[in-house]
Amino acid sequence: MGSRSASEEKAGSRQRQQVKVNEYKENQNITCVSLRPVQTTVLGKTPKVYLVPFSLSNYKSDQFKHPKSLLNKNSNNEFVCKKCKKTEIRKTCRRILTPKMEATSSKTESTLQKSSLDVCTESNKRQHKSTSDTVIPSVDMESIQNLDSDEDTTLGLDEFSGLSPYERKRLKNISENANFFASLQLSASAARLREMIKKRQPPESKRKMPKKRENGTGCRRSMRLLKVDPSGVSLPATPTQPTLIADENPLLPPGPLEMTPENRDDDNDLFKGFLQTWAEVSKTSIKNTEKELSSIKNYKANLNGMVINEDTVHKVTKGPILSVALHPSEIRTLVAAGAKSGQVGLWDLTHQSEEDGIYVFQPHSQPVSCLYFSPANPAHILSLSYDGTLRCGDFSRAIFEEVCRDERSSFSSFDFLGEDASTLIVGHWNGNISLVDRRTPGTSYEKLINSSLRKIRTVHVHPVHRQYFITAGLRDTHIYDARHLNPRGSQPLISLTEHTKSIASAYFSPLTGNRVVTTCADCKLRIFDSSCISSQIPLLTTIRHNTITGRWLTRFQAVWDPKQEDCVIVGSMAHPRRVEIFHETGKQVHSFFGGECLVSVCSINAMHPTRYIMAGGNSSGKIHVFMNESC
Repeated sequence: MGSRSASEEKAGSRQRQQVKVNEYKENQNITCVSLRPVQTTVLGKTPKVYLVPFSLSNYKSDQFKHPKSLLNKNSNNEFVCKKCKKTEIRKTCRRILTPKMEATSSKTESTLQKSSLDVCTESNKRQHKSTSDTVIPSVDMESIQNLDSDEDTTLGLDEFSGLSPYERKRLKNISENANFFASLQLSASAARLREMIKKRQPPESKRKMPKKRENGTGCRRSMRLLKVDPSGVSLPATPTQPTLIADENPLLPPGPLEMTPENRDDDNDLFKGFLQTWAEVSKTSIKNTEKELSSIKNYKANLNGMVINEDTVHKVTKGPILSVALHPSEIRTLVAAGAKSGQVGLWDLTHQSEEDGIYVFQPHSQPVSCLYFSPANPAHILSLSYDGTLRCGDFSRAIFEEVCRDERSSFSSFDFLGEDASTLIVGHWNGNISLVDRRTPGTSYEKLINSSLRKIRTVHVHPVHRQYFITAGLRDTHIYDARHLNPRGSQPLISLTEHTKSIASAYFSPLTGNRVVTTCADCKLRIFDSSCISSQIPLLTTIRHNTITGRWLTRFQAVWDPKQEDCVIVGSMAHPRRVEIFHETGKQVHSFFGGECLVSVCSINAMHPTRYIMAGGNSSGKIHVFMNESC
């Protein structure tokens, strides 16, 4: 019985090997086979390998399982070493799969995928048919992992096929991505969008006009605009006068202009009396005697006695005031103001009635930026305007005579070169300088000189050495010598370059000229030592002061007090409104407060040369006068 059973077992094993060999021969005609190794079972000392074709795309982890009959048979062979098992698997796989590696490496991606599906289907069918006759073990994954982790016994996947696992996975991902994008139909959507963009037209920009109502009542309109009376009868058409298109600020005719007040009648007896009074007052000779400076203590005491009231505040001109001058008379108080509108207003404060003491003239067509009473004849008042004219108002003859005229460029400032007021120096906005000699018979002689500045705002002459004059430009202040001016171009003696922004004004001190005060848009008042005019003039003091007035207010100009040449007067933006006086050391000496009488900014201010009277003009044409009660 034992020998018979042994012989039957050997015959059965031979039949199973023959079936496997036949299946291998049949699988040689299949284009692609699975590249993964198949689980092997070592029975005794002879290993046997069973290959099952399958595809990676249809592979499932629990597709192949160990048959129970084979596991029972192998229960006595669990002590086989893993090294022998790996060696046998490697030899068997090399022997069987070597012919198939060459065939697989030459196939394309699409053939590989298709063949894998066919092989897997065919192998599944064959597996179900031969279940009763043969036993097909599943793949031993643990063995393959051990092969990959062991460096000595590693078997590369490239030996199984011409494609590595990475390449097979890559081909699979490419195929899946292609199928996914194909399902989205992006190309068709893009084509439809392009067609829609081409067919789309811009919307019509024409505004639809509302339809007129034929039988409807319109909106109510004024009968005056319809030119009908309340009864419905149309009024006769009024004749229209032709409108003349003229310049906004036409120049006044050359030559002398009659001194006719705009706020008075031509035959006003009061104005005639006003002219006669000022003609007599001006005949009185005024001697310029040298006076010593009073102490700051006495000066402050006199300033504290200066007050303002409702009678000393009045609107004199139309529009902002750009210049203010006080008549040097010791008997009467006369204030002159130059306005942006080209007007020159005179206010005689000695009259009881305010209306009787104000006279307004129109000698210019553009802003009056500079205004002085003549030092030689106080009955003369000289005014300079942007319109390029310089006129002298003569109270004795009641005319405004023309001193000089330049229609090509506008004037900005002027001053007297001689004490007799016979020669003048005039500054232009374009940077030129004119020397005017009034002693020439018939008309004044004018000499035009090019300076080194692009713009001149103020011109002021040294009170002692009258050949020197100072000019304030854009950001530089220059001092020139009138004896060495060249018509082609003149270079300054000294340049003050400490300013960082535009300069509004620059003036010498009134008695000695030893100091220079400048007003700059960088909110600083600077005082220089000009006692020795050399190559450099040192900076003595810098006073912090708000000088930003904006576009609607006249710019500040700090000026010296003619009685106290070490003190300067300047307007203020502080609240409550005030006018301030600073010492040359930078200390504040006094502030003029007016309460309800001073509620605006006085940008331009002037002090009387001998009396304690101060006049300030604002940007609405009002004059505010602070004066001592004894005056």
